[in-house]
Amino acid sequence: MARFDATFDAAGVEPMKAFEVLPAGKYTVQIVESDMRLTKDGAGQYLWLMLDILEGPLQGRKLFDQLNLVNANITTVEIAQRSLSAICHATGQMQVTDSEQLHLIPMTIQVSVEPPKNGYGERNRIRYMMPEAAASKAPAAPATSARPTAGPTAGPSPTPRPQRPTAPSAPPRQSAPWNRPS
Repeated sequence: MARFDATFDAAGVEPMKAFEVLPAGKYTVQIVESDMRLTKDGAGQYLWLMLDILEGPLQGRKLFDQLNLVNANITTVEIAQRSLSAICHATGQMQVTDSEQLHLIPMTIQVSVEPPKNGYGERNRIRYMMPEAAASKAPAAPATSARPTAGPTAGPSPTPRPQRPTAPSAPPRQSAPWNRPS
């Protein structure tokens, strides 16, 4: 039995409501809490994130995400690292040593709804989006110029062939200090 110091009056406190799945769409959010936690089996670690919706009719609603940064499955880790990279790009924090560096910085996410599976109901899937200004600044194609000629030419000069833009090479992978096993 637990005795309270004072009488608890439930009439003055709004009851806890079950979290319902958010409708699919774009939301402006910020990370308000984060923590490295052990996986259920204790063999890995994930970055737990609590996000707060900043605008619209769902303002103040919380979302949660987990990035499996330490895991025996290499694909799982790569997916988590890409998500963390997207968060870093979205917040403008390109080199982080502590997840708190990502807190309280507005960013846009895309939320989708996954159907029920494995005995669980519908759930939200979060994708972190690049800031639109950064996404619109894609690498430009290198400038092309016509070759200089030794003298006057008869007829029109040849039109230079357009060159395909090349994607920037990915930076080498580095593990963040907080995702190393203890």
